[in-house]
Amino acid sequence: MAPLERDDLVPAAQKLGVREFRGNLTGFLRQARQGASFVIMSHDQVLAELRPPTVEERPRRRAGALRGKIQMADDFDTFPPDMLAAMEGALE
Repeated sequence: MAPLERDDLVPAAQKLGVREFRGNLTGFLRQARQGASFVIMSHDQVLAELRPPTVEERPRRRAGALRGKIQMADDFDTFPPDMLAAMEGALE
């Protein structure tokens, strides 16, 4: 048996006319939410495709993954005296 290709796993999109699509818009949207795909046609030309969005898997963030990789400067929380004086209005 030959291995399945991606096209074999994805069901073919159902072709719909514009009138049929407009007549049952909510029904087709409901079906798309459940995984169905549709091609909306007008005069044998494709106008649009309706399909469920692709789900991009983002890796879950792990707590502590950057531990030991980030370093703060020794004077990180020390404010320069001249800047502090300027903020307090002493250097006007």
